[in-house]
Amino acid sequence: MSRLSIAEELESAADRIADISRADLQIILRRAALMLRNVAGVPLEPATEDALNSIAAEMKIGLSDLIEIVLQEWLETNAYLPVREFGDDSETDGRA
Repeated sequence: MSRLSIAEELESAADRIADISRADLQIILRRAALMLRNVAGVPLEPATEDALNSIAAEMKIGLSDLIEIVLQEWLETNAYLPVREFGDDSETDGRA
């Protein structure tokens, strides 16, 4: 489960807090806690971090999401991962 989907699940639970069961809330909170516990920062040079923060703000995404995109594309470009293929009718969510 990705950070984005956990965040969406938490927001949804907050919107319907009166209707959500205690067990479902416990599951959501434990997933969020696990995700937070497993987050490790990546030390970056200040200039690199500033550049990445500017790009992330321009793209309206989080810094970690931008780093994931850049890393994925670098790994594909350098043949460490297979290149993802998109069909003509596939969604790219605004990113190609």
